[in-house]
Amino acid sequence: MNLHAVLALDTSTEQCSVALKVGDKVVSRAAITPREHSQRILGFVQEVLDEQNIKLADVNALVVGHGPGSFTGVRIGVSIAQGLAFSHTLPVFPVSTLTALAQQAIRKHDTQVVISAIDARMQEVYVAPFRNVQGMAEQVAPEQMAPLADMSAQPWWTEVAGVGEVMGAGTGWQAYADALNPAQQVTVLDEVTLPLAEDMLHWALVHGKAVDAADLEPLYVRNEVAWKKLPGRE
Repeated sequence: MNLHAVLALDTSTEQCSVALKVGDKVVSRAAITPREHSQRILGFVQEVLDEQNIKLADVNALVVGHGPGSFTGVRIGVSIAQGLAFSHTLPVFPVSTLTALAQQAIRKHDTQVVISAIDARMQEVYVAPFRNVQGMAEQVAPEQMAPLADMSAQPWWTEVAGVGEVMGAGTGWQAYADALNPAQQVTVLDEVTLPLAEDMLHWALVHGKAVDAADLEPLYVRNEVAWKKLPGRE
């Protein structure tokens, strides 16, 4: 598939972001609007389309942040991606918000080891560790819900420690650094806090796996949350 124009969107966290790649040019929009995602996201989509002087019908594929994050935010992003994909028969590349955070840390700092952590409320964080492999985030262990405890006690810690300086990206580190990092073994990146659609887009074009819109599902991590598929779809 010749992916000449690819649109990415994410509403999984407090940040609403969109990115559009046409040829070699990427334009993006992002704003922290935790209660206005459903009102802002399509406006951002139209803005980047206008800036690139194309229409939605010219887009070849979609990328969406499918979680983990805010349950409402994840639902909004996945639902909008499904709607756009169905209306234009587009493949969708789901990307984890934790992967996007790691990719952002690599893009900005050439970080070799990143532990992404997003504040999940209720004294927990969504977390996953990553390595930098030729400029791309490679996941070391699955996304998980973790208590506010020393990250170096995680079973996957030995797989990332010693590879290079361990960096922390995401709101989980800002909120709970004392609990997650009591021995100061992780260097927290204060400016890499929320995922961006542009990093999802970049990662998806290299490592993403496309799904049909009907098969797109949120990545909640909390197992008790059910996702209702669109009417008439199994």
